[in-house]
Amino acid sequence: MCDYSLHTVASRPARVGDALVTKSFPGTLTRGFASADQPNVAVCVLPGTEIAFERDVRWSRPFWELLQRAPSSGKVVRFRQVNVDRPNMHHDAIEFPNGKIVLLTALRPGQKALVLQMPATLQPPRYDRAQPANAVLTRA
Repeated sequence: MCDYSLHTVASRPARVGDALVTKSFPGTLTRGFASADQPNVAVCVLPGTEIAFERDVRWSRPFWELLQRAPSSGKVVRFRQVNVDRPNMHHDAIEFPNGKIVLLTALRPGQKALVLQMPATLQPPRYDRAQPANAVLTRA
């Protein structure tokens, strides 16, 4: 997805194998992903997409956290959305394997990443336990 504040920026959907870079977009108050070969085009990522950063991910931290040593959270993340019930807040975030969630707009610009895997878009068939064993299954 592309955060609400990137609606005025040219964008395209992410694809497996895309080389991305974190950046600030002119005329907005947010950061996001851009294609490495098209730096002025925002790359919109679907929730559930797996992304591998070239190095440990860096982000802006609140002042009180600057006094503590920042633990490494890793390089592989999953894209997700937060605050979805609040239309005027940032929604785009990444989640680390340890459960830490960081807003995309907090990521430091210039970090390189690669789209590893997109989420499945079709839902698996739902099984109704009340159906007999020989019943035909359908997609929901």
